[in-house]
Order: sequence, then C-alpha cells, then structure tokens
Amino acid sequence: MARDAAHKRMVEAVRRGEKFPFDIENQIIYFAGPCPAKPGAVIGSCGPTTSYRMDAYSPFLLDRGLKGMIGKGERNEEVTESIRKNKAVYFGATGGAGALLAKCIKSQEIIAYEDLGAEALRKLYVENFPVIVLIK
Repeated sequence: MARDAAHKRMVEAVRRGEKFPFDIENQIIYFAGPCPAKPGAVIGSCGPTTSYRMDAYSPFLLDRGLKGMIGKGERNEEVTESIRKNKAVYFGATGGAGALLAKCIKSQEIIAYEDLGAEALRKLYVENFPVIVLIK
C-alpha cells in the first residue's frame, strides 16, 4: 500500500540507482493511506485514494514488474497503455467504504518511509478484499 509521496520516493531512489524497498516483481499496490488504528484493530479505515495522482509514476513501476494497482477513478492514456503492454491489471475498490475494506486487512507492516505517516509504504495481507477489474 502506498500513496503519492511513497511512489515519488521509490521512483526517485531507483532513478538514482538504488533498489526498490521491496521486490516489486508481480506485486500489487493499493493506493490508500489508512487512518490510525483503534485499540485492538490491525489498521484504521483504509479506503482507496484517487489513482490519477499516481499516474506520473505508474508506467515506471509497471515497466519494472508491478502487476497490479488498486484504487479508484480513471487513469490517463499513458497508464492504460502501460497496463496493457505489461499485462498488468488496474482494480477498482469502492470509495467511501474504508471502514469495511479495513476489515479485510488481516495484517500490515510498514516496510519503508515511516516518516510519511499514513503515506508510508506498507505490506498488507488481505482476505476477501472486494475489487473489480477496471483495466486489463
């Protein structure tokens, strides 16, 4: 899971010759920034953010092995072409349903950019996460 700031940092780091903070090959990124978790909860409300804000970074990540993205809203033509070229998928999640989506997240851990708070890069384990295919 990552949002704008984490995407920007990942792309800038790789362009400087550094490695991604995780193995991006065949992974899916959920465009979201969770609310703080209530006591005993794995994560706070965690609905999708508007995907077009990541359009500047998505083709770069797709060309390096990313296989899917989850978000909401339309993507630009360059991203749509990159999804198809890379045989990836753009999934849509329901906006406004963050509290319900958070119940599908069984574990989470910050793996990079902890200083970004809600926008930190997180590894999620999900079950029965309801999405639909928007672009394939």
